[in-house]
Amino acid sequence: MLRIAMLSYHTCPLATLGGKDTGGMNVYVRDLTCELGRLGIQVDVFTRSQDEHVPHVLHDLGYGNRVVHIPAGPEEPKSKSDIAKYIPEFAQGVIQFAAEKGIKYDVIHSHYWMSGLAAEILSDAWGGTPIVSMFHTLGEMKNRVARSEDEKAGEDRLNGERQVLRRAERIIVATLAELTQLRFLYRADSRKMTVIPPGVDTSHFYPIPADEAKQYIGLKPENRMVLFVGRIEPLKGIDTLIQAMSCLDLQGIHRPVHLAIIGGDVDVSPEEMSEEMARLQKMCDDLCMGGMVLFLGKRGQDTLPYYYSAAEVVVMPSLYESFGMVALEAMACGTPVIASEVGGLGYLVQNGITGYTIPDSEPDALCDKLSWLLGNVDLRNEMGRSAAEYAANYAWTKIASQIIEVYKEVLVKTPELPV
Repeated sequence: MLRIAMLSYHTCPLATLGGKDTGGMNVYVRDLTCELGRLGIQVDVFTRSQDEHVPHVLHDLGYGNRVVHIPAGPEEPKSKSDIAKYIPEFAQGVIQFAAEKGIKYDVIHSHYWMSGLAAEILSDAWGGTPIVSMFHTLGEMKNRVARSEDEKAGEDRLNGERQVLRRAERIIVATLAELTQLRFLYRADSRKMTVIPPGVDTSHFYPIPADEAKQYIGLKPENRMVLFVGRIEPLKGIDTLIQAMSCLDLQGIHRPVHLAIIGGDVDVSPEEMSEEMARLQKMCDDLCMGGMVLFLGKRGQDTLPYYYSAAEVVVMPSLYESFGMVALEAMACGTPVIASEVGGLGYLVQNGITGYTIPDSEPDALCDKLSWLLGNVDLRNEMGRSAAEYAANYAWTKIASQIIEVYKEVLVKTPELPV
């Protein structure tokens, strides 16, 4: 039986989605771990402890798999820029846990660059355990779409990503676009890369009758909803969506249609509110959108299928997405998606079949597609059916089996470490 040390250093797979550092990667690590367990692979997920009152070892992912919270620095939430210095302490905690349990891991699977640096320390300590890494997002791509210096990735991240690329035996990339980005922006060795898209839990995300979904989330049958799900940050392009909805409202032909935004903290004081959340709420006020835009804050993963199924359309107006888990989940629920033609979204959303792809940062183009889709129920239903059929190709059973093949390959082909 294979044993995998899964590293998710900066964010826990059990965390509620929609927070500053919780999103598609959390879902990926959680669902992959569950599916690997179902297929007989033993997984321990290691993450930095952010709450001393949460038990350090939890069995919430089933199949004997564990989520192990390793104390590294203060046991409280910290920004990613603040916790890089605790990576060695984290790695030593993982080493100690493995020693106390008498466990030898066959493969280290790291997620994001900081986990990749921790994986290198572990591999050295364990005599060369092979490393499989995933980045989920890339600093160089983030810098290409950043609107200010504050949004840019620092040199520590860029250097860290290059170090992970050099050391890992295999890099799993979500799409050919990510492979190309790594080749040309990082000069990475494409022979190390394997394209395997993320999966979706089709036992959880599936079409729910719209009337039942609306009743569950408190909508009336006649209510119409456009939905955004994700972190509240400039990279997500939510301002473009708000501007498009304002344009739609001015046309006055699809009223009432509301925009529901899931993500971020809304039940906080103005002083505690994030800069981007405050900016977006002010934009709504300036555009006189009143109750047209609803900021719902975080929502548990169990409720998301109801929101997806109740929505007329899900919109992902991102400036950059390595893949786009929200789009895949929405399509699995039979809801068409309008997405920016960036990164993985350009591969995932089939333009004119499961939804539409549009240029990023163009609210007029988004407004046109929203208007067309909202005004054509037959097209919307046809796209929804096609979306659910297409998403079935990404069921985790199929994806996890490909991941297991990568584990087996690196175990056979692991080169000796340089002296």
